[in-house]
Amino acid sequence: MPRYAVIDVGTNSVKFNISERNDNGIWRTVVDRAEITRLGEGLEKTGEISSDAMDRTVSAIAAMAAEARNNGVKAIAAVGTMGMRTARNSQQFIDAVEQRCGVRIEIIPGEEEGRLAYLAVKSGLGLAEGSLAIFDTGGGSTQFTFGRGSLVQEQFSLNVGAVRFTERYGLSGVVSLEERRTALDAIAADLSRIANRPSPDALVGMGGAITNIAAVKHGLAKYDPAVIQGSVLERVEIERQIELYCSRSTDDRRKIVGLQPKRADVILAGACIVKTVMDKLGKDSLSVSDRGLRHGLLIDRFTS
Repeated sequence: MPRYAVIDVGTNSVKFNISERNDNGIWRTVVDRAEITRLGEGLEKTGEISSDAMDRTVSAIAAMAAEARNNGVKAIAAVGTMGMRTARNSQQFIDAVEQRCGVRIEIIPGEEEGRLAYLAVKSGLGLAEGSLAIFDTGGGSTQFTFGRGSLVQEQFSLNVGAVRFTERYGLSGVVSLEERRTALDAIAADLSRIANRPSPDALVGMGGAITNIAAVKHGLAKYDPAVIQGSVLERVEIERQIELYCSRSTDDRRKIVGLQPKRADVILAGACIVKTVMDKLGKDSLSVSDRGLRHGLLIDRFTS
């Protein structure tokens, strides 16, 4: 069976997937993992990818490309999202990756992110017909896709990301009630575009913040995508975790079962974004998709 690889270069992490397609067009995952490289570290202040962040991320992509080739893939598709859309020196990073790995990263617009995410969710969760809102919150931005059934009606990207708000409002450690309110108000203002809409029949969240919140809910000492895929998160659980993260330092957060240690500093901002999205769209619960942009990219680029 032919194998293909996709690499999703985000602001906070690089996600990697190798899958093979059988004669019936069914995809089987061979490798699916992510590495937190913090490509967007300091980007909010400088407007550029730092040399350290660039080196970390190039090294991670090089290892992934080598793994893909060792697995005999026919092709590798790589895309970059908000961090690369924002940074003034993205071309330098693209050239460094291509020179070292032989992989060319394509920077895609937020609308394309939304389309690919919608494709991944629809193929992975088998949702019933009806209105659907999907959001994918990352380190630098959150992508929204609104649709009905298989029809995408609207897509856009907002500059609301966990790394950005963590750095801007100091959310990496113990946070006071006043500081939390200030951050939540700022997030709400930046998410004003999704306010005053009809509440969708289904709300689906994806991305590292969402899947980590789900893993903490289930107390997963080892991440299990089968448990996370389709899991339901209630508003009260999001609020419980916000309280938990506000009361702990980064080091203490790393001790929480289910929370990826490298995400400990940005998880509070991520949870605040998730809560605000639910508030704006009038939903008390959401479904979690472990499948994301990389899965949609795989289907889109390599399904003949």
